[in-house]
Amino acid sequence: MNPQLVELQTIINLQFKKPKVLEQALIHRSFLNENKNLKLQSNERYEFLGDAILEFWATKNLFKKFPKFTEGDLTNLRSLVVCTQNLAKIANSIQLGKFVMLSHGEESHGGRDNLSILADTFESLIGAIFLDQGIRPVGKFLDQFLIPSIDEISKAKVYKDAKSQFQEIAQSQRGITPHYVTTKEVGPDHQKTFEVAAYIGDNLIAQGSGNSKQRAEESAAIAATKVLSNS
Repeated sequence: MNPQLVELQTIINLQFKKPKVLEQALIHRSFLNENKNLKLQSNERYEFLGDAILEFWATKNLFKKFPKFTEGDLTNLRSLVVCTQNLAKIANSIQLGKFVMLSHGEESHGGRDNLSILADTFESLIGAIFLDQGIRPVGKFLDQFLIPSIDEISKAKVYKDAKSQFQEIAQSQRGITPHYVTTKEVGPDHQKTFEVAAYIGDNLIAQGSGNSKQRAEESAAIAATKVLSNS
């Protein structure tokens, strides 16, 4: 077995029945461009599956854990739990960036530290665990790595996603509500990458990218919040 797959399984304390399933979860779309002769598929189908599982898991656990929360608070808290920034943070805690299969170009541009790639790969890993092990091991995995972040986020008692945080800071500092402009769409319909710019008035504050407009806007909002916070 690939030594890297062995190492990752040790880190997450989970042994795959079919290591190829885990390997598939780690194939970023950029890797395909430089390895067309291998006839591989990207991990995006796994990511699609993992995203749905994560959404359900978060909804179920938040509903049980916070019986007095309103629907609005639960929705906002869930958004923070499953947002790109939080998933990338968890992905970093298990060194997931080290194991992603990237093109040389993507790697040279910091792909292993890219928040969107880390979050997407984490969702793909969830999908892989489900396909290989079933729903109960997925639940144990998410309990181990996400419950602590739920506790941390809920203690803050401010349930705002990245775009809401950026908007609040922008209105406070500049008195203007920010807006987003999609600057580029790359790839076929089923494998698009979106690039989005975050503006305050006519001023470009930051840019972000992702495999959906929502993810790209979120990425831009995170970057823009850092810019305003440091200005």
